[in-house]
Amino acid sequence: MLPELKPIEKLSREAAQHEIAKLQDDLRQYGIAYYEQDAPIVEDYIYDALYARLVALETVFPQFINPDSPTQNVGGAMTKSGLEKVVHPAPMLSLGDVFSLEELDEWDSRTTKSLGFQSDYNLELKIDGLAVALTYVSGKLVQASTRGNGTIGEDVTANVKMIKAIPQVLNEPITIEVRGEIYMPKSSFSTLNKQRELDGLAPFANPRNAAAGSLRQLNAKIMKQRNLSAFVYYTAEPDILGSTTQSDALKRFSALGLPTDTHNRVITKMADINNYIAEYTVTRDNLAYGIDGVVVKVNQLDDQLDLGNTVKIPRWAIAYKFPPEEALTVVRAIEWTVGRTGAVTPTAVMDPVQLAGTTVQRASLHNPDYLNEKGVRLEDTVTLHKAGDIIPEIGQVILSKRPTGSEAYEIPVFCPACQSELVHIEGEVALRCINPFCSAQIQEGLTHFASRNAMNIEGMGPKVIEQLLKADYIKDVAAIYRLTSEQLFSLDKFKEKAVNNLLMSIARSKDNSLEKLLFGLGIRMVGAKAARVLAGKFKDLQSIATATTEDIANIDGIGDRIARSIVQYFDMPESKQLLQELTDAGVNQKYLSDVEIDENNFFYHKKIVLTGKLEKNSRSMVTKWLQDHGASVSGAVSAKTDLLIAGEAAGSKLRKANELGVPTWTEQEFISAQVKEGIDK
Repeated sequence: MLPELKPIEKLSREAAQHEIAKLQDDLRQYGIAYYEQDAPIVEDYIYDALYARLVALETVFPQFINPDSPTQNVGGAMTKSGLEKVVHPAPMLSLGDVFSLEELDEWDSRTTKSLGFQSDYNLELKIDGLAVALTYVSGKLVQASTRGNGTIGEDVTANVKMIKAIPQVLNEPITIEVRGEIYMPKSSFSTLNKQRELDGLAPFANPRNAAAGSLRQLNAKIMKQRNLSAFVYYTAEPDILGSTTQSDALKRFSALGLPTDTHNRVITKMADINNYIAEYTVTRDNLAYGIDGVVVKVNQLDDQLDLGNTVKIPRWAIAYKFPPEEALTVVRAIEWTVGRTGAVTPTAVMDPVQLAGTTVQRASLHNPDYLNEKGVRLEDTVTLHKAGDIIPEIGQVILSKRPTGSEAYEIPVFCPACQSELVHIEGEVALRCINPFCSAQIQEGLTHFASRNAMNIEGMGPKVIEQLLKADYIKDVAAIYRLTSEQLFSLDKFKEKAVNNLLMSIARSKDNSLEKLLFGLGIRMVGAKAARVLAGKFKDLQSIATATTEDIANIDGIGDRIARSIVQYFDMPESKQLLQELTDAGVNQKYLSDVEIDENNFFYHKKIVLTGKLEKNSRSMVTKWLQDHGASVSGAVSAKTDLLIAGEAAGSKLRKANELGVPTWTEQEFISAQVKEGIDK
């Protein structure tokens, strides 16, 4: 569910900065889950709404744009899968999304206005799979790579060569890179999940996740069994094909022996586009593969070039996303679970139904306000859909089917785990258990501490932590570092290898940098980004623990609410004791920066903007170098900018810098300054 948000015009500068930083951090995490782990953690519509909010905020407050903001990048972070990295010859962009015919009509109007005339559109089904680039040299397939972050992908050539639909030799000996989508047919997905259930493995959530996981398999035998397929739909080199339109390019792909979807259609009128969308909204379940929308592309390739691209998406194409598939079911129970911060969340348990290829019988009700707003009662018949074809969500109650004598659902008064009285904190929607010794909170907190983004203790997942708690071997995170091999051997399914691996992983985690530990402590409102900022500023945990609210709140990107939460946490006697036990266990509590920053260097505390094309180093390398030397790199020029570094073809930022009197350097002047400062390495 989307949080309640203040109108942007009513936000203070500090509140806007805090919200922008949080949105950037949250959206990066959601992007990693989607692109890197192939396991989305929020619905598409929530991601899109939060992304739109971030775009709007950054438009009004450009001084807070960060170079690594999701609005400035494509796709997700690179994975650590063991696959080789591939630099794309041209960026693999994402598509902009619309979710209504009205939004699509607005896009058509903007496109027509930009071109100066009404264009023909080529409509294609939006395949629910994984983007891939295929490189052919003299007609032979030499490389296949995933999108990755849009600039660098992963080499999956060996696995792609096992996909029967993709030819290893084209019908003509041409050299070309083409792009398309790898997907898992519905029949293959069904067969795979049935086998996984027989093997005692968790089924894949949907065909896209299954396809992505299969393509990144390092075990060729497993990949071959997955029976993937593909469609090709794009090349950045249409001249090689001799094509002038998108529709003709698809025909040429097919003539080369490449797999193409044959449901494309050239249309001009919006009414006909709406009819095409309506047709496949109804019939998509009859297709042999999953689709989650319709892609509308300007058909003339010259017109595509005229419209161009943003840094993230093409202006000449848009994806219309289908509304989610719905089913009717009955609510049989409402279960309440406790999170690591004490938030108590209701979940509806329903009669199982089939949605988007999987069996669904649970859906989050988020918080008491949401539950009351929906008006859900036990034994109610409700509509159920998968938001973004991923997350189950209750749509509405069918009041005509409500049983006679039905009573409004009563929100619980006591914690389901420890029976402490629940509280509703002013300004929050969540119901909370504030008992610091609540068993459920302790388990969730330990799971968070051991997670990959925190201390990254491999082999210490929720089930292992549950066993350790039941055996009374641990009660807090410091106890993890006192675990013995004898204790671990007593756990279910723990043999010598598992014991040794877990103990080594625990020992390695002691050497993590401060930001990992700080995030792992699970302090309310301290996310991964805030932890990095605090660690970089204070350098050690003791300095953070003894800092005042004012000291912390004055740091860029933190603010009063986070500062108060941190001070409250470290003021608790239990926290002081925990820090001492972590110290005694030898857990590092210092910031392990890549570079020891000399605060006397020229760049320290400077606000710097980069623009234009840099020849000697990539912009990301220069950005990291500046940040490592204490500079703050922004995406927009303002009166507070200390320096603009301008490469070739610098545009509006250079003009604005000159208007504001902001000092401007060429790339060579920047390199000379590095040498002069003696920090050119």
